[in-house]
This record gives sequence, structure tokens and C-alpha cells, in this order.
Amino acid sequence: MSSSPYAKTPVKTFFQDKLVIRPVPAYPDDPIYTIEPQYTHRPDLLAYDMYGDTKLWWVFAQRNMDIIEDPVYDLEPGVTIYLPQADKLKEVLGD
Repeated sequence: MSSSPYAKTPVKTFFQDKLVIRPVPAYPDDPIYTIEPQYTHRPDLLAYDMYGDTKLWWVFAQRNMDIIEDPVYDLEPGVTIYLPQADKLKEVLGD
């Protein structure tokens, strides 16, 4: 509509790419870990302490889909999850 105040607003052609879920396979020797209070709702801090990279916060939810529904708010003290091992995670992610 040409009468709109936004009619002459330039349109940006960039966009977010589609979500590609990267699987994190379960290995029988993945260690079991009980969430400690300092990681309450902070998967980024746990990822940094475990893998040296805050961007890997999502792997806990992917590896523990039967335990973690919300990757942030389900990280509560006392919740027991499996931790993907760093070497196997790097291999799976291609890093």
C-alpha cells in the first residue's frame, strides 16, 4: 500500500537459515552427571566448563531428550543427565 509510512522502507534480502537439528548420539560410556547449583538454568556455563565453548549448550538437551524438554529451565540442581564426551562430540560435529 503506497499510503503506508513503510511503503518506501528498503527490504533486506538476508534471512536466517532453516533449523538443522544436529544429532548427538548416545554412547554407552557417556558419563552420568548430576546438575550442580552453579549450573541452574545455565547450560552455557556447563558447556564452557565441559567443552570450552558456550555455544555447545544445546548438546545437553539433544543427548538427554527423554530428560530435558526445555534446554534452559529443565537444568535444575539434582537432575541427572548424560554428558557427551568431548572427543566423541567433536568427531560427531566435525570440529
